[in-house]
Amino acid sequence: MKSGAGAIAEEQLAHRRPYRSPVRQAQARRTRARILEAATQAFYTHGYAGTTVAAVAAAAGVSVAAVELGFPTKPDLLKAAIDVAIAGDDAQVPVLDRPWAATAQAAPDATAFLEAVTAVLVPAAVRSAALVLAVFEAARGDDRLSRLAAQLRDQRTVTASWIVDGLCEKGPLRPGLDRSEAVDIVWLLMDPAVFDRLTTARGWSPDRFGRFVSDSLLRLLTRPDTAPRGAARQDRRAGSRRAPAQPGSRSGQPASRRDHPRSPEA
Repeated sequence: MKSGAGAIAEEQLAHRRPYRSPVRQAQARRTRARILEAATQAFYTHGYAGTTVAAVAAAAGVSVAAVELGFPTKPDLLKAAIDVAIAGDDAQVPVLDRPWAATAQAAPDATAFLEAVTAVLVPAAVRSAALVLAVFEAARGDDRLSRLAAQLRDQRTVTASWIVDGLCEKGPLRPGLDRSEAVDIVWLLMDPAVFDRLTTARGWSPDRFGRFVSDSLLRLLTRPDTAPRGAARQDRRAGSRRAPAQPGSRSGQPASRRDHPRSPEA
């Protein structure tokens, strides 16, 4: 039977917190960042099937064991790369719990809310769309990626629902549109395939895509009397750039061009 002092010492040892060196923690974070950077580049360049853990390890300057310690499987590695691409960093803070979300919710109207949302979601799409599409394309023949694809679609549903609820706080949905259908509309416009097709195949810039999403959601989801707020704001911005009216023109544009406005710049 142990003495009282021995029992106390054992109890203190059992409850002692494990020592964590700040230097080692910082080194581990840098190693993780290098691995994720190398993995992201590999998935972008070679796709999912063409990317190997060995190649990622070599590019990151670490061993295969070091990669597998942090990311046991290749789908785990791809999921982590996507999370960082969407958020823009590796901080363990959910996207909708970050300051930008509170800023968007505090916007005075639906137009400003959507502008704040697209200002964050479009850069996220620039960083992550190709990676997410790699999951969807490879999921057909891989059960593990099928589960990841379903998880990514569910995450998109969560964000789409948050956007719809935020719009509802600024005003009612348009007549005849319920919340479920509104979420489906947002979910569709957030599909990375839509972003990829318009910015790659059709040559749109990310800024143009953001304007398209914001304007589309305003018109498709909100009451007609909501849209003029955004339109009026655009008219004011456009009016400040108009040249003085010329003879034969009531709009500041030559009469011959008034009915043929320029297409938005990509």
